[in-house]
Amino acid sequence: MTNLFPLIFVFFWSSAFVSGQIIVQSASPFASLSFRFFIVSLGFLLFAKFFKEKIFVNKSLVFQSAITGVFFHCFYLGGVFFSYSVGLSATLSALIVGLQPVLTNILSGPILREKVTLTQWIGILFGLLGTALVIGFDIGNSIPILGVIASIVALVGATTATIWQKKFTNKLSLSVNNFYQALAAAIFLLLVSTFFEDSYIYFTNSFILSMSWQIIMVSFGAFTILMYLIKIGSASKTSNLFFLVPPTTAVMAWLVLAEELFLNDIMGLMIAAIGVYIATRKKL
Repeated sequence: MTNLFPLIFVFFWSSAFVSGQIIVQSASPFASLSFRFFIVSLGFLLFAKFFKEKIFVNKSLVFQSAITGVFFHCFYLGGVFFSYSVGLSATLSALIVGLQPVLTNILSGPILREKVTLTQWIGILFGLLGTALVIGFDIGNSIPILGVIASIVALVGATTATIWQKKFTNKLSLSVNNFYQALAAAIFLLLVSTFFEDSYIYFTNSFILSMSWQIIMVSFGAFTILMYLIKIGSASKTSNLFFLVPPTTAVMAWLVLAEELFLNDIMGLMIAAIGVYIATRKKL
């Protein structure tokens, strides 16, 4: 079953870009994320108590976990959701954030002392090429610059969080770690929403369904799988899975949001898949 975790992660993580587009049609980006992570934090707290895990841990571990949560949930997801609110497509947002493996592989060597092999770099190049093909012919003149900047902030946030998680917060159980991450993010996002946006949430049917999906399938499902993969593997190899997210998102956005999908998108998906296989496969 654990062999399927990478594929399950990619599917649910990609779906977050599509459901996020639907959410921001009924709510401001930071208010919706704060709402989401207050619920997620409560869920992980109940999960930790049910399995009788130690919740009150060393303050330094709580701080380190909170930092991961702020970078992942606030800078990464906050940047993505904000980019949606100013008109950036799910596909393009996923493409920019999908460059995360490049940054992670570059930084994981000097920071985490991980060795990035030539084979991994070849896989990275394939993944980068496949990702670029997804929207290479789709970029027009109406791309919101503010949305691109927000997605770049999200890219930096995701990269920093991945490295920080691997370096500092692997000593906590997944449920306790996720609880502190979600709680810190919820509080941080509430402050951002209060002071920097016109906060609102309309509980439409589409909002309820999309938010429920993100809470259950993405926060409890995909994010927990991601933390597990980072914990048992290297940050560089795990991050290479993100190359599959943009092309998968492109297909989902075509099906759900009617965003255009071309032959180069299909080719990009295949090339990115080959790249991920090369970069993450076990040595024989």
